Amino acid sequence: MASLSGIKVLDFSHALAGPYCTLLLADHGAAVYKIESPDGGDMGREWGPPFVGNQASYFIGLNRGKRSVSINLKCAEGVELCLRMMEKVDVVIENFRSGTVTRLGLGYETARARNPRIVYCSISGYGQNGPARDEPAMDLILQASSGLMSVTGTANGERVRCGYSVADVSTGMFALIGILMALRSRDASGLGQFVDVSMLDSMISAMTSNFMIYLGTGSVPDPLGTAYASIVPYRAFPTKDIDIAIAVGSDKLWRAFGPAIGHAELVDHPDYATNSMRVRNRVQLESFLAEMFRTDTMQNWQAKLRAAGIPASPVRRLDEVVNDPQCAVREMFPYTSDPVAGQVRVVGSPIKLTNQPASALSSAPELGQDTNKTLSDWFGMDSTELSHLQAAGLILQAGDMYTQT
Repeated sequence: MASLSGIKVLDFSHALAGPYCTLLLADHGAAVYKIESPDGGDMGREWGPPFVGNQASYFIGLNRGKRSVSINLKCAEGVELCLRMMEKVDVVIENFRSGTVTRLGLGYETARARNPRIVYCSISGYGQNGPARDEPAMDLILQASSGLMSVTGTANGERVRCGYSVADVSTGMFALIGILMALRSRDASGLGQFVDVSMLDSMISAMTSNFMIYLGTGSVPDPLGTAYASIVPYRAFPTKDIDIAIAVGSDKLWRAFGPAIGHAELVDHPDYATNSMRVRNRVQLESFLAEMFRTDTMQNWQAKLRAAGIPASPVRRLDEVVNDPQCAVREMFPYTSDPVAGQVRVVGSPIKLTNQPASALSSAPELGQDTNKTLSDWFGMDSTELSHLQAAGLILQAGDMYTQT
């Protein structure tokens, strides 16, 4: 049995941060009911190409293993239906702009009155209080407003967005941690609680080492390309063919690094003997190493460095990672079955539990795919009542046409 088997989640989230959180929950057995508007659903359904069958590949990757229940939240009857569902779940998660769910009548206080055991997680750009709480936010904006973009890129170069949506993903992980903490607390108290997770807070926490450099020195860090402010050498260098990343993270590794690259004289050099000296003399040391690494191939350098125990890797493309034997053993790119596209390869769970492995994979749902079954199972609604709700524009079942009312 999966570790979160028996946990029911009502998921009002969209785009990336919330869906990433609920993806991890679903991977480990939680039953995630994705509440989507009948007029299109999660905006991520449209984020393509590429498309797999009739679904965006992006959407499949984040929403596999979930159930789609399509309810119109613009009418009181739809809101009341969702409140009835909240009475039967363990977790609610939403990432609307701050205050939106309260205006809809689906906020935490209302949910708690219906279900005191509920764990209610709100993900927002800037949090539920403070002068910026109402500002709109997406990953790019938070990479800028959190300071991340100021230290990403190269010195004197243009500001660069991180190559993946790090603000969204980090926030989704912190939301998961908060939800699990609240569920653990509920085991002892019998009561749920509100979990307030913001993208700004998440990025500041994730950038602890960056901010501590500033808080410790008063100096504002600049972008360093692939390098790291407080460790040298710790960056990527061009070789004869492919760039290689090296991480000499301690003075012990430094003493092995010099002989491994054929320059044992560097070990006790007065400018480089300790990490603090190497940081102070970064420019001259990295300039020397850059010229040296260009004299041989990545494969040859990697063999020498690994033989000496120095962490080193080529800068790999995504196709190389997908086809890596290590990733195969770790089951990081498994297949799932899609009803339209057939076998679809997705990204697997990074969390490996010895006794409770991740749940078997299923594809992302069509919009409204599970509406009728969920309402029938939870509330005993028969086909007549479901047809009435459908005709009134309150729900959508996959395959049905929806007319805005």
